[in-house]
Amino acid sequence: MSDSDKYPADSGRRRFVKGVVGGAALAGVGTTGAAAINTTTSSTGSGGGPTQAYAIENTGGPAPRGMPQIPIEIDDEGYIRGVWPEVQTVTQNGVDVELAITEDYKGTGVTYSQDWFQYCGVQTYDGLNPTFESDNYFRSDNGAYDWQSETYSAGDRLNVNDFDEYETWGNGIGQAGLGMPATGTWRSQDTEDTMPIQVVRSTRIEEAAQDNEWLAASTDQGVIAWLNKCTHFCCVPGYKQSASSATFGGEDGVYCQCHQSTYDPFTIVETLFTALPRPSE
Repeated sequence: MSDSDKYPADSGRRRFVKGVVGGAALAGVGTTGAAAINTTTSSTGSGGGPTQAYAIENTGGPAPRGMPQIPIEIDDEGYIRGVWPEVQTVTQNGVDVELAITEDYKGTGVTYSQDWFQYCGVQTYDGLNPTFESDNYFRSDNGAYDWQSETYSAGDRLNVNDFDEYETWGNGIGQAGLGMPATGTWRSQDTEDTMPIQVVRSTRIEEAAQDNEWLAASTDQGVIAWLNKCTHFCCVPGYKQSASSATFGGEDGVYCQCHQSTYDPFTIVETLFTALPRPSE
């Protein structure tokens, strides 16, 4: 067995690395180009247009693509925050507008922008305003898991040290030990609209980040995060939250109960879609 095939297909490891490496190749070719196209094809408002983003892979059901990953950082006290792109003034259709966009994110060659999250109505949320004042920390919601509701109150910041059982955690759905999850919100304090997020801490992420540039830059201590809005009809899916997910092969992944779409949080792929523009201010 060659080095490139040293992870058996049923382990999930080889599939993860293959998906991420393929996405990196696409990013090097087209992500910056997509940003340039946006400036000429978006309608009134900010951002939008053809967009390439990293996402957790859609593996089944009617969802057209994966849910976008949120690059994260962990501060010195262990609190987890989503990275918001740099706010810049750009000219679109002859008008100067402010956009949150970071080219060559941490030297990966990937253009990371707010466009990644401009779908399902999220483009109208206050939190997607480029200059919305936020500390960007992930905050617990009411908690979809027993451990989370016992550890946090709604609004508390998620801390990586509370995921100390991530190598063994299980809740009776699917296989234990794949990763320890939590649900929460991002850039949603003092707003009427809530941006739902999900995080998972996993040894699979730790291992993959050792030899993948994008994962090394966008995850930390095995923690990966994504905007938790199903790309089908904008429902809020869940990782290991529904016993019925096994019927649709989603017991070890993310499952949307609305229409049975499934996602694999351990396979990160490049996805192309048309982001919706933010309404004009």
